[in-house]
Amino acid sequence: MFDTVLIANRGEIALRILRACRLLGLKTVAVYSQADAELRHVALADTRLCIGPAPAASSYLDPALLIRAAQLTGAQAVHPGYGFLSESARFARAVTDAGLVFIGPSAEAIDRMGDKISAKRAMLAAGVPCVPGSQDALPEDAQALRGIAGSVGFPLIIKAAAGGGGRGMRVVRDAAQLESAVAMTREEALRAFGSGEVYMERFLEHPRHVEIQILADAHGNAVWLGERDCSMQRRHQKIIEESPAPGVPRERIETLGAQCAHACREIGYAGAGTFEFLYEDGEFFFIEMNTRVQVEHPVTELVTGIDIVVEQLRIAQGHPLSFTQADVQPRGHAIECRINAEHPWRFTPSPGTVTHWMPPAGPGVRVESHLQAGYTVPPHYDSLIAKVLVHARTRDEALARMRVALDEMVVEGIETTTALQRRLMDEAGFVEGATDIHHLERWLAAANEGTTTS
Repeated sequence: MFDTVLIANRGEIALRILRACRLLGLKTVAVYSQADAELRHVALADTRLCIGPAPAASSYLDPALLIRAAQLTGAQAVHPGYGFLSESARFARAVTDAGLVFIGPSAEAIDRMGDKISAKRAMLAAGVPCVPGSQDALPEDAQALRGIAGSVGFPLIIKAAAGGGGRGMRVVRDAAQLESAVAMTREEALRAFGSGEVYMERFLEHPRHVEIQILADAHGNAVWLGERDCSMQRRHQKIIEESPAPGVPRERIETLGAQCAHACREIGYAGAGTFEFLYEDGEFFFIEMNTRVQVEHPVTELVTGIDIVVEQLRIAQGHPLSFTQADVQPRGHAIECRINAEHPWRFTPSPGTVTHWMPPAGPGVRVESHLQAGYTVPPHYDSLIAKVLVHARTRDEALARMRVALDEMVVEGIETTTALQRRLMDEAGFVEGATDIHHLERWLAAANEGTTTS
C-alpha cells in the first residue's frame, strides 16, 4: 500500500493522474522541468520539485532523477503516465529495485510486450490472431531472407522488433527491394531503439486500426472495456479516436475482447493495457500491445463509466478489480479529437503564449487540458495541448455535438489544429464511418492540391 504518488510526467496526463489520486485520498508529488513551473498540476500537487532544465533528457527521461525525487519527497509510488519512460522496463525495474511501487505492469511484462517478436509469440500462444509473418528475428543470410519473404508474400513490411511510434518500418513490394530494405530498417532500428532486430509481416493495404482496452489485476482477474477505432492517423500518429468502432460486427469485437482478456491471464499481466489490431476484410490482426494508459483512454471511460486511472492506482495498491466483465456495459458513442499546438494544415509546431483560452462545455462534452490563459507552450515536448471529447446516444449525435464543441473552443496566441478537426467532422469518408489508416493522408494530399481546403 502507498499514500503518496510521484507523477513522472507533465501536461494533461499529469493533471489527469493528480485528479485520480485526489479521488482516492492519495497525496501527490509533481516533478517538473524549468520550462514547466507554471503547469496547473504543479500548483495543485501536495509537493512539487524541479528536477532539471527543459530538455527531457535532463529531466523527465532521467530515471535516477525521478527516483531520487521520490526518495526526497517521501513518495512510495511512481505513475509514469504515457510517453517518456512509461514503457521503459529499465525504469520500471529501477523503481521497484529502489523499494517503490511502479504504477503499471511488471518490468518483465513491459520487456516481453515491448519486443514485437516476443509479443507476437505470446499472442499466438494465447490464441490471439496475428498478422502472418516471421516469428523470429530475420537472419542475415540473403537466401534465407528470400525464403521467408516467399512464404509471407508480397507486399510485406519490415518492422523493428523494439520499434514503436511509426518508426522502424519499411514496406517492400517485390523481391528486388528486399535485401536493401532489411538492411536500412536494421540500421534505422539500431539508431532509434538500440536494437537492430527486425521481422517481417504481410503488408495490409487498406486496414482500419482498432484497439481493445483491458484492465487486469494481480489476483487473476482480467476484463476488456470495449474497443476504440483509431484509423484517422497522420504519419502513424492518431488524430481522432472513437468508440464503438463503426460498422464492425459486435460478435467479432466480443470474441476479440475475450481473447485479449484471456491473453492477459495467460501471461500474468497486471495493470492497464491496450491491444492494437489491424482490421481488414473482416479479419483482425494483432500488431502490438501498449503497456500503459493511452492518450485516448477517456473515450472508453465515457462509454463504460469506468475510471481507468483510478483502477490503475487500485491495482498497484494490490486491490482486485472493483467490477467484473458482466458489469462492463458500454453505452452510447464517444469521440475524441486531439488538439495540437501546430499549424492546422502544415503541421509546423507553434509554441508560444496562450493569450485567451475558452474550452467548450455543455452536456456530453469533456475537455482534458493543462492550458490556461498566460500559459507558455514550450518547444521542448510533444505538441498535444488538449483533448476534446463528446458522448452521445448515437454516432450521428456525437458528431453533431463535436461540431458544436469545436466551434465553441477558443485558443488564441498560438496556432492549433482545431480548424482541421472541425473540417474533419464534415468530411464525407469519416462521417460514413469506415475509413482506413491511410484515409487522412490521402485527404490531406488532396487538400495540399487545393481540392479540399483553401
